[in-house]
Amino acid sequence: MSQPRPLAGVRVIDYSHFLAGPFLARSLAALGAEVIKVERPPAGDAGRTHPFHVDGQSGYYLQQNMDKRGVCVDAGDPRGLDLLYRLIDTADVFVENYRPGALDKLGLGYERLSERNNRLVYCSVSAYGHTGPDADQPGFGLIVEARSGAMAMLGTPGETPPLFGIAVADMYAGMHGVAAVCAALLGRVTSGRGQHVDVALLDSMVSIHEYAIQSYMLSGGSEIPAQTGHDLRQSTLYGVFSGQDGHFVVAAQVDDVWKRLALLVGGQDLAEDTRYHTLAGRNAHHDAILAIVREWARAQPSVDTCIAALQAARVPCARVQRIDEVIADPQVLARGMLVQQEHPVLGRITLPNLPFRFSGCDTSPRSAAPLLGQHNRAVAEGLGYSAADIDAMLGDGVLYAEDAVARLEDQRG
Repeated sequence: MSQPRPLAGVRVIDYSHFLAGPFLARSLAALGAEVIKVERPPAGDAGRTHPFHVDGQSGYYLQQNMDKRGVCVDAGDPRGLDLLYRLIDTADVFVENYRPGALDKLGLGYERLSERNNRLVYCSVSAYGHTGPDADQPGFGLIVEARSGAMAMLGTPGETPPLFGIAVADMYAGMHGVAAVCAALLGRVTSGRGQHVDVALLDSMVSIHEYAIQSYMLSGGSEIPAQTGHDLRQSTLYGVFSGQDGHFVVAAQVDDVWKRLALLVGGQDLAEDTRYHTLAGRNAHHDAILAIVREWARAQPSVDTCIAALQAARVPCARVQRIDEVIADPQVLARGMLVQQEHPVLGRITLPNLPFRFSGCDTSPRSAAPLLGQHNRAVAEGLGYSAADIDAMLGDGVLYAEDAVARLEDQRG
């Protein structure tokens, strides 16, 4: 691996909080960008208040902000705003996820910053985007997951839809932001100018529908995907099943795979039953097929026995794993999806990795998420500020750092 990481030499200012923006910027850092996270005193990124906490450090924050340098500056003070302007003048990308218009009031909106730096790629992530009747409405992932129609398809028919359990809207929008920023940087090579990238959580969730919208539109409105429970009636057999000691999933909706499953659970007679040889035929006999597979699953001594038999028959399947099982999964470990880091307060910590893999370079995280204000002095020095100016801003609270930063500097000093 001799190549530099793809975004080496790109400087990103991360002025975001919580999840979608920080995840986007963390991904850019993994791809090689120098990411400087800017937070407001005294609390910093609101994600720092989210669990799980150990010794005052938030795991939520640590996961989404690794590989970044961190400054904490009061943009409401003219000196702080000047520092930010100088920093942004050196940047290629600016990432924010505030409600549209909020940063205009601080002098950090796209129009103002692009006047100073016309090569800047300014990426905004918000609930509804910067246009449309609801652009100024607040929103979180939960809100758009419901509004997008995705939540209405979850759970058991007739029951209250459950939560997704993971931040689908935020993470999906964040990854769309990564793609859009990279595209804008590539476009800048020929145009010479940056541009405003507008990513909305609601747009992202609407785009994720791989069949619901097209089914509705192409059926003239007669097909409205709804709650499906533990399987998909339009894709027999594709669902969740219960064993003696847990649950597992089977994907046998493809004709050839169905025949292999049928031979396993029902013998030659079921495998040769031509009523079930097409998806339409299986869908027409959905309940009967489910009953056969469920009876087979209950007759096995364990889920492991079910999985072994299905894998031997080359039927795609998996146990429904808890997190403690996921982190011990040999495939997860082999792919390097758990990374260990040395944190200045917590010592060695383990967090999820990103899914990027390149043949020519290593995108593994280099550093833990920054303490609040950890790199104030280094970043300010890089912008040409004198030691006296930096000391004055630190003394006046224009630059702010948590107590652990001073202890860390004392240990190094």
